[in-house]
Formats: sequence, C-alpha cells, structure tokens
Amino acid sequence: MLAMLALLRTFSWQDLRHHPWRSAAAVAAVMLGVALAFAVHVINASALDEFSQAVRAVNGQPDLELRAMQGSLSEALYERLATDPQVARASPLLELSAVAQADTAAGAKDQSLRTPIRVLGADALLLPTMAPALVPRPWDSADRFALFAPATVFLNTAALQVLGLSAAAPAPSSPLPRLTLQVGLQQALTVQVAGTVTAGGAPLAVMDIGAAQDLFGRAGALTRIDLQLQPGTDRTAWEAALRAQPGWPANLVLAQPGDATQRISDLSRAYRVNLTVLALVALFTGAFLVFSVLALSVAQRGPQFALLAVLGATPRQRLALVLAESSALGLLGSVLGIALGTALAATALQLLGGDLGGGYFAGARPALQWSAPAALVYGALGVAAALAGGWWPARAAQTLPPAQTLKGLGAAASQADRGTVGIILIATGAVLTSAPPVFGIPLAAYVAIAQLLVGGIALLPWGMARLLAWLQPLAARHALPLLALERARRMRGSAAIAVGGVVASLSLAVALTVMVSSFRGSVTQWLDAVLPSPLYVRSAIGGGGTGGGEAALLPAGFAEAVGQLPGLDRVQPLRASPLQLSPTLPALTVLNRPLGDEPAQTLPLVGEALPVPPGRTGVYISEAVVDLYGLRPGMEWPALSKAFSAQALENHAPTAIFYIAGIWRDYARQTGAVVMDRAVWLRLTGDARTSDLALWPSEGTDVSALQASIRALAATQAGRQPSTAAGAATGDSSEALVEFSSAATIRERSLRIFDRSFAVTYWLQAVAIGIGLFGVAASFSAKVLARRKEFGLLAHLGLTRRQILTVVASEGAAWTAMGAAAGVLLGLAVSVVLVHVVNPQSFHWTMDLAVPGGRLLGLCAAVVVSGTVTAWLAGRAAAGRDAVMAVKEDW
Repeated sequence: MLAMLALLRTFSWQDLRHHPWRSAAAVAAVMLGVALAFAVHVINASALDEFSQAVRAVNGQPDLELRAMQGSLSEALYERLATDPQVARASPLLELSAVAQADTAAGAKDQSLRTPIRVLGADALLLPTMAPALVPRPWDSADRFALFAPATVFLNTAALQVLGLSAAAPAPSSPLPRLTLQVGLQQALTVQVAGTVTAGGAPLAVMDIGAAQDLFGRAGALTRIDLQLQPGTDRTAWEAALRAQPGWPANLVLAQPGDATQRISDLSRAYRVNLTVLALVALFTGAFLVFSVLALSVAQRGPQFALLAVLGATPRQRLALVLAESSALGLLGSVLGIALGTALAATALQLLGGDLGGGYFAGARPALQWSAPAALVYGALGVAAALAGGWWPARAAQTLPPAQTLKGLGAAASQADRGTVGIILIATGAVLTSAPPVFGIPLAAYVAIAQLLVGGIALLPWGMARLLAWLQPLAARHALPLLALERARRMRGSAAIAVGGVVASLSLAVALTVMVSSFRGSVTQWLDAVLPSPLYVRSAIGGGGTGGGEAALLPAGFAEAVGQLPGLDRVQPLRASPLQLSPTLPALTVLNRPLGDEPAQTLPLVGEALPVPPGRTGVYISEAVVDLYGLRPGMEWPALSKAFSAQALENHAPTAIFYIAGIWRDYARQTGAVVMDRAVWLRLTGDARTSDLALWPSEGTDVSALQASIRALAATQAGRQPSTAAGAATGDSSEALVEFSSAATIRERSLRIFDRSFAVTYWLQAVAIGIGLFGVAASFSAKVLARRKEFGLLAHLGLTRRQILTVVASEGAAWTAMGAAAGVLLGLAVSVVLVHVVNPQSFHWTMDLAVPGGRLLGLCAAVVVSGTVTAWLAGRAAAGRDAVMAVKEDW
C-alpha cells in the first residue's frame, strides 16, 4: 500500500502535472454525469416530500377516507357512520375548486392576481383532532364566531402570497380583506378573509362546511368523510361488515391516508427513473472519456511502465496503479458532481419548482431535501464509471511486453476473436426485452439495452476482421490502401477499442433520435385525430383540476345555447371527469362525447372496434387502462358499472353493463381514460355540464363576431353585462369567461411543449458524440505516438510524409466508418427497445417506429469526417522529423 501511494505521488503526479487539461476533461465528464443524475434525484425527492407533507397537512391523520368513485357523497352517509359504534370520529368535508381574486381597498378587483384555489369546507370543531393544520386561526380583528360565519374563509400562506395579501392581522379599525370566488360560469361570490391556517402546499381556503354548502349551492353533498376508528378495531373486518350492510352504496372507496402519496409516487416512479437513466447517459459517456484519457496516458508512458516492470513491478501492481489513477479521477469528479448537482437542484427548485416536465408536481415550490445516502450512491456510481473506463488501459499496462515496449515496437497483434461473448450478450439482451416491468419500471429492458451495447462493442473485432478480409482483395494492387488495411486487420483489437467510444455514443444518439422522432410523429398523428374541429371553446377560469375541476366546467344548457347561434354548422360537447375505481391506483378520466355509429372515425383506435352485444353499453379504453386494470377488448367491466350504479339509481335509469369495444391511443392521460357516448353519460348521471365545446363554423362566418356572441352568452350565464365580455374580446382578457383556441394553435402549442420537453435529449446527444470523438482523438493519438518508430521506418523505406499521413487518415476513415455503421445498427436496435418496450412499460402507451434517415446520415457523415481529420492531425504530429530520428534509438 505504501509503495502504491509513493508511485501515485511521484509517477502518476508527474504525468498529471504535464497534462493537467487532459485529466481535467475526464474529471469534468464524471462530474457532469454525477451532477445531472444527482440533481434529478434531489429535485424529484424534494417535490415528492413536499407533496407528501401537503397531503398529510390537508388530510390529517384519519384511519380511513371515504370517497365516491364518481361524483359526490350523500350527507346521509355521514349520519350513518357517525353513529357507528366502531367509529370514534367522523369528519365530513366538501372540496371544490374556484378562481380567487382579491378586492383592493377601493373595492375594485385586482385582475392580475386571479389564481386557482382549493376551497375546503370542514367542521371546525373536529379539525383539532383530525387535521390540526387546517384549524382556522382568526385574526384579532375578526369576530369571535368567524369559524362558523357564512361567506368567511381562512387562507394558507401560499394563498396569501399569490393573492397579494398580508399574513399579518389587519388593524382593528380596518375592514377584513375580501375575495371574489368564481366557479364555472356561475355568478361571482364574495367572501371575507378572517384569518389563516398553517397547512402548506398549493393555495387553500378553509371555511365552515355548512357555510360552504350554502355558498356554493351544494346542500347535502360531501366530497369525502374522514374516519377515526375506536382503538382495537379490526379495520379489515369492519370494512367487510360495512360493505355487507343492506343499502350500502356500491360506488364507494375506502382508502388509507397514505394512499394518495403512494399513488403519486407510483405514477411518477417510471418518469423519475427514466429521467435519471437519461441523465446517467452523460456518466456512461464519461466512462469512455476516462478510458480515452487513460489509454492515451498509458500509451505515452509505455516505456516508463516497461521500466517499472524491469525494476520489479508485477503485472498486478501495474494494473492496480492505473485503476488507482482512474478511481482518483472518479472520486474527484464525484465530489465535484455532488456539489454541482446540489447547486443545480437548488437553482431549479427556486426558479422552476419541483416539476421537471412530467406534470406530476406542477406548481410546487418545495424546499431542498438533501440526502447523504443518495449522495454516497451517486458518488459511488461516478467512481464505478471511472473504474470501468480505466479497466482496459489498466489491462494494457498489465499485459504490455517490457522488452518490446522499450524498443518502441508497440503492442502485439490482436488474437483471433470468434465474437462468442458478444453474441451471447446480444442474444441475452433480446430475450430480456420480453420480460415484464418490475414495479412499473422496465428494469429488464434497461439491462437489455446495456447488453446490446456491450455485446455490439464486443463484436467489433470480429466484425472488423470479416469486413477487412472481404476488402483485402480489392486493395491488393494498391500499396497505400493495402498498408492501411493490413495494419487495421492485424491490430483490429486496438482499433475496436479506439472506436468503442464512437460506437457507444453514436448508438445512444441514434436511439434517442429515432425514439424522439417516432414519438413526435405519433403525437402529431394523434393530435390530428383528436382535434377534428377547427375551433374550440372552454372556460377561461381554470381550477387546476382539484375537486373534479368544478371551476372549469361550462354549465348545463350552454352547449345547446351555443348551438342555436347563427354561423355554426355543428357543436360537439366534451366532458372530462375523474373516476377513482381503486384506492391504490390513480384516478382515471371518464370522457363523454357524441360517438355516433362509427367510433373509429372520432377516436384514434388501436386495432378494430368490436361490435357491442345487445344489452351492453360499449366503452373505449386507453392503453394505460389495459395495463393498469388488466382489461382487454371483448371483456365486461363490472367495476365501472358499480361506479355509476348509485347515480343511475338516483336518475331512475337501469344499471349499465359496460363492454370494452376497443382500445384507443391517448398521450394526454398516463393514468388512463375511458370514453363513452354522451347520451349514456347523461342517462346515468343527469349531469349535462361540459368541459369543452368543439365548433364547426359555417363557411364564410365571421369568426370574431361568432366569438363575441359566445362571450356575450357566457356573460349572461354568469350574471354579467354582455358588454363586459365583449370588452374582453377587444383585449381585456382578465374579464374573459371563455377562451377560444384553433386546432392549429393547439397543435402548435402541444408540439412546442413536446420539443421543449425533449430538448435535453438533443443536448445529451451532442455531449455523447463530442465525448466519443474526443475518445477517438485520444485513442488515435495514443496509437500513433506508439508507432513513431514504425513511421520512421516507413520513411526510411521511401514513403513520403504525405503518404504516411494518407495511410493514417485512411485507417481513421476505415475505423470511424465501421464504428459509425456499427453505431447506427446498434442504435436502431436500442431504439426498437425504447419504442416498443421501455415506453409502453413506463408510460402505458405505444407509438409507431419512424426512422429519420436524413438526420442519421448526417450524424454518420459528421462522425466519419471528424474521425478522419482527427487521425490525420494525430499522424501529422507523430510523422515528423522526430519519427525518422526515433529509428536510431534501436541502433
């Protein structure tokens, strides 16, 4: 150990002092890979922790939560549960979403501070024991009974901040702040702010449940009931007894408080893992840069290693010395990477929040959650990557022949390689692609991709031998090509190592390019299918999706009223509603729209639609529902029938027996969606509210005048003057109740978001290609420097410097061309795994494979040209006068 430390301080340190930038490049590559991966982990962990804290604060700590699968709960259920002898406490709650505006001191509304807000009606007397973070804290200037006062709310810190209100209590002589709440196109409601609550998370307003029911016209309706059971109660047995009671509704779900956090964790797990794997691409290519740097270093220090061998250093000691150098580079890069990753995560959380593009934590502003075990894991990955990159150079130092190296004769020719290892790795990887995901993560597919890459690189010497043997007769009559060909054939092992970085980086770049191109093409086709009309209208008041998106619904009768306006050929309503079938799975979305007799004309179906048997109600499920619920076309869906049974009974409609008539492709809802005909929805629920309207204006219609008419109609529905809505059409968008989007605008915005989401992949491709080319440059430099005496001998035999450079450039062109060909083939194989295995297993959707030939050809051409130029430059430095004089060293 002491001898190794002494060698590191003298032998290795001297090389570092002479070539600091080369080692710094390797350290930077490891640092960048570790930093990206660790930053992604910290951001996701912080966002998930913030979400968990917010859920715990709002939900409290009940034993169970009772919700309806679809719609609201009857208040009669609360009375039934509150008197159950096994229930210690039952807390009724009503959740709604609204858009809030703060009134200024002059009574005017501050339009710039309109924000979605969650309104929670609760029993203030039960909150101290059920959910302490929701207990209202009245200001001193508020009435002592403000807890129970009508039209009175208590805001959390996030709501106060976004509405521009102070958390400090107003002076006793000052009036309480007032808010205007807007739900859909209903008349605006005015409430006063009487205090605060300590709950964190998104903007929240808490008020008395009775006051909330009266204010929003939801008398007798509840969203959920929180339950605390008596100590010693067998929860499973109590749930079974409760469901067995006569008259117990079948459409109820009992969930545990941690289920919401677990659902979002499970839902986002695949996205987080895929993002981490994508970030580790930089670390993977960094390993090749470490390999290139150490290969060049070992080649330059070949005589020194040979001298160490003559002085008594064993092959194992030489191996350990190079591995120690690589681990030192990896350790330094990992430490710097953890520091940089922490800074990147802190900056991203401050500027962008906790969402990295998946939409799972949109709007969150979490605090940084730094984990020492995670830092150790990602630091160890950096060291492992550096050790993997340093293994082949270390093996070269271990196996170099001392006498031959001291004479400057280079390494021995490559031994024959049958490619057995590579074939086994590729075959094993192909088998692994058929393995199912593990906890929703395509682990086997990731291993398969790694085996395809490693197996393909392992096959390079074998493939190059077959190709060069085929090319040899073609070059037999030409001296210079034959010289380059024979050199490449006899040293194909070292040539394969040299282009290994190009193969790895180019294959990843090709795979990502094909995957993104395929995804974008499929999304474009999907948008064309789901956006059939030229114009769409929806509420301009978004509710953030909470509480069923009540704030964003258009009222019943609005679609029919719009259809009566002149200048319209057709109006098609669409309603999206959440449906919670299982406490352990995320809520899926029920879409109802007119389907007509040919659903294939309105839905992007995967396969053919099945005929619906008599007495059954046909529905169409997305691909995510197939994976999450284990359903297939031709099956009945009793759970969906149960979800609508209570509402059907209330509306005196027969219970529907749902039949899965087909599968459709949906890129908007990863949690799953089911489409039913609007007539079926209305018959079962009686709820005629809509989320969107698709409009087909008549030919020659003035679209601006049509939009003004619809705005005026919306203003009338909301109890406003039509002139207000008309004014919104001329530029006052803050007063608009509805908003319009053309199909072209929606398509352009969607694709722009798509391109922005995948912009990081293009950057990673550039980094991977750059590192691969740097690796080729370093490897060529190493090999060329080791061949100085060979070049000198060729010069003595009569070859000019230009001819020697032609030989070197030809070798570089041959190597990089074969590397590019291998990289494209491997990349296409990996892209097939990404498109047909990783994406369906991770996100539950499929796509069509699309190969952008022009872009791939450009990548290959850039790699071949760069490799040829790099080899020429390296040969130019080694084939000078020093090469001729180097031959004298053997005289």
